[in-house]
Amino acid sequence: MASNSSDNKYRRPVRSYVIRSGRLTESQRKAITSYWADYVVEFLPQPLDLNSLFPQIAPVSLEIGFGMGSSLLTMAQQAPEKNFLGIEVHRPGIGKVLHEIENLGIKNLKLICQDAKEVIDENIPDSTIERILMLFPDPWPKKRHNKRRLVQPEFIEKLSTKLQPDGLLHLATDWQPYAEHMMEVLEANASLQNQNGAGNYSQSPERPRTKFEARGERLGHGVWDLLYRKSVA
Repeated sequence: MASNSSDNKYRRPVRSYVIRSGRLTESQRKAITSYWADYVVEFLPQPLDLNSLFPQIAPVSLEIGFGMGSSLLTMAQQAPEKNFLGIEVHRPGIGKVLHEIENLGIKNLKLICQDAKEVIDENIPDSTIERILMLFPDPWPKKRHNKRRLVQPEFIEKLSTKLQPDGLLHLATDWQPYAEHMMEVLEANASLQNQNGAGNYSQSPERPRTKFEARGERLGHGVWDLLYRKSVA
């Protein structure tokens, strides 16, 4: 019995990502060296004071897994009156966004380089986020890998607790089986309401169009957006 308990204690959690060995460009490497301390929030297992992270006190949008950051950068530029926080584990994406933050003079964007599940569990206080986005997360299409999908009932329940009342959860994918899985998980959450009616995807989501999305459309892929708002009561 003691052996089983020990095994459970040290069992590795299922990750929704793999660390790829993509090379950093010279500009990405230089940005990480020069700007990390200014724009990357170091992970500590304690709640963040979101108001203290930014020069202004404003509603916060959180993007989970921002990749190379094109959508996150565009949103931060288009809404300077709001604050943006991005989570990503891949350093080329971190380096790219750091370079652009400094190059474009963006003041309302901070990053965290850490597993999103740990950030949500440890750093984000309840009822503090106006909008959470997960745009084109890894679909893990092989059945044996489905357990690695980030969109699972337990994680979505945690995200719902981080949203402010009337806050928005926005998911998007170009993999139809994952879209159907997302819909099933979200429709089962009683605290979230589909903004397009039960079982419907959004036809005109308000978000930047990503390079990943454009490439998928050229290959004939569909895109499915899901918009859910947290109940006020």
